[in-house]
Amino acid sequence: MKLRCLDLPVPVIFFTILLNSLGFGILIPIIPLLLANPKSQYFMLPAGFTLAQGYIIFGFLVASFSVMQFIATPILGQLSDKFGRKRILAVSLAGTCISFVVFAVGIIIKNIPLLFISRAFDGLTGGNISVAQAVVADVTPPDQRAKAFGLIGSAFGLGFILGPFLGGILSEKKLVGWFNAATPFWFAAILSFIDVCIILVCLAETFKTDKNKKIIWSQSIKNIAKAYSMKNLRVIFISSFLFQSGFTFFTTFFSVFLITKFAFTQSNTGNFFAYLGIWLVLTQAILTRLIARRFKEYKVLRVTLILTGVFVFAYLLPPVWWGLLIVAPFFAAANGLSQSNLTSLVSRSANRENQGEILGVSASVQALAQAIPAMLSGFIAAALTPSSPAIVAATTLVLCGIIFAVFYHPGVEVAG
Repeated sequence: MKLRCLDLPVPVIFFTILLNSLGFGILIPIIPLLLANPKSQYFMLPAGFTLAQGYIIFGFLVASFSVMQFIATPILGQLSDKFGRKRILAVSLAGTCISFVVFAVGIIIKNIPLLFISRAFDGLTGGNISVAQAVVADVTPPDQRAKAFGLIGSAFGLGFILGPFLGGILSEKKLVGWFNAATPFWFAAILSFIDVCIILVCLAETFKTDKNKKIIWSQSIKNIAKAYSMKNLRVIFISSFLFQSGFTFFTTFFSVFLITKFAFTQSNTGNFFAYLGIWLVLTQAILTRLIARRFKEYKVLRVTLILTGVFVFAYLLPPVWWGLLIVAPFFAAANGLSQSNLTSLVSRSANRENQGEILGVSASVQALAQAIPAMLSGFIAAALTPSSPAIVAATTLVLCGIIFAVFYHPGVEVAG
């Protein structure tokens, strides 16, 4: 019997974004065990390597996903315009499924190159965020997109809850004897396979495809040049780049900071990021909608971008671990509002016909912003301390807020 495709675009995309952030979240408590914590039974740095060198490898491993995502994301966006959002989402999630399996095998046999292959392959096939955003934009009126992206942002937050929590719990042998650091990735692979099936069955195509569209394979490089050349969008893209850079400086080494300062285990790390994720969900699901009714995106961003940097710096101040719990709600509110309103502002800049293109440019900017800081973080932590990337993060985010407040002028952002 042939299954009938259901028209459930937003719920399906919600689950897809959830899975993306889940995969990212699972890594947070696990990778430090492999490369940055010599006391861990899963530590796999070869003999003769220093911990500082482990930090550098750590940064490059995190960056490998983003580097490949930078190359592939605009291509996936073009392919979705040519062959449809549904097909590309299904193929990219299948690649994510395979990458989780490879990562799990890499942990089991303690093979660092295999970890790199896994993350690079996931970046190459799984850079589907722009396609997912395009689906939402396809079915949502412009004046409702801030709310819609807020809902999608809550999926990111929910994944941020479940991912680190599952990464910590499913790798903890004290809970179940056969659990280990690879277990969360087997679980994520199963979820990815389920999501592929859901997309094939429950997602109707939302875009009228252009079979004659020519694929430009070097589009990622052209996107960066285009992001700077589009005068009406330049400030938005520069702000997006700096915001994502700052956020990446923060997330890349914060788990290592928790280990070195507070002796966190993987379960502790997972629980903390789950707690932070709860506040992100509340921000995206509730606060974003309330704020969107009263304020334009640019008015919100003038405040929240700077506050995000301030609260990153505040994370470094508590002398005891529970002080982090006080900072987390404020950071989540500022960060969540910044994420959703930046995305909405970019989406508003595009007509229906070029949603894929503009969101592809935006995704390239974000991927580059995630790749460069991840690599730099390793060198910064190796040369200074594991807390140093967070200081750089706070400085970058505050600078982002100042640039946006000074140079962004509303009313000129719509692109033809």
